[in-house]
Amino acid sequence: MLSADCYLMTEQELQQQRAIKWRTDGQAARTTEDIRNFLEEVGFCMMYPLRSLPVLPTLFGAYAGSADGLPDAKHAFADPRTQPVTELMVRLLRERHAFEVSLFGDTSLLVSASLFPFFYALLGDRNPKAVPKIKAQGAKISPLGIKVFEAIQQSGPLSKGQLRELVGHEPAPAALDRALNELWSILKITRVNYRQEDGAFWDVLYRWAPKPIQKSINISGPEAISALLSKYLEAVAAADREEIEQLFSHLVPRQKIREAIHALQAARELSFVAVGAKTLIRLTPVEEPRRRMNG
Repeated sequence: MLSADCYLMTEQELQQQRAIKWRTDGQAARTTEDIRNFLEEVGFCMMYPLRSLPVLPTLFGAYAGSADGLPDAKHAFADPRTQPVTELMVRLLRERHAFEVSLFGDTSLLVSASLFPFFYALLGDRNPKAVPKIKAQGAKISPLGIKVFEAIQQSGPLSKGQLRELVGHEPAPAALDRALNELWSILKITRVNYRQEDGAFWDVLYRWAPKPIQKSINISGPEAISALLSKYLEAVAAADREEIEQLFSHLVPRQKIREAIHALQAARELSFVAVGAKTLIRLTPVEEPRRRMNG
């Protein structure tokens, strides 16, 4: 039996709320201003859909104005919409309205400028200028990764072609990609530009975005998790505990996620909503919902 503070929502209502927030209701975001406003509203989104994380908005979906027929990262090259949406994304990165976070392999997570300090507080280095030695989960940065960081720190922004010349011995493309991703995953470097003939350009994050890093210094781990979790629930309308843990376990251990959920529930910032047979978690609305389910 559900408790008296659990409210009712149909699956259709849930999907409608998400479609409006995610711009997949036909209200496509096609201009730089539209895309920037969309990203600020949802806080963070994937570039392309990811099957393992379906409850997350995508930039491609917002541009298309629909959730139907969206390509994943591996098949996006064949979609004529890829070039214009990529150009919009690059423009946001150049203007520092958005930042990329590498958590999911094939497709990057795009984060609004206002929310990025909270990501950095969880993933970034408190000494951003220092040569990295340890990355997430305690694995060591490879020797090539250290060389790449030092080359970008000294001479960046740099393309992969320029990096091959600077680090010596012309590393294999796959090895260089791994080294770049090692550094990117802990926010030591970031992509700052893209040219058709040269590909992506990389710079050290502390030089590219000093203000967000400075803001992150005073943000604690629990504060960062709570802020990101709240923004996520605002963007998706409601989600079950497993969906929340699955997403945020890429940032912190699951126990810390549970602690953040419990703290927000104790503060009455989160409440429950029944959607069919499922009980989901959502932000507690300011106004009383239209329908209430008595237990």
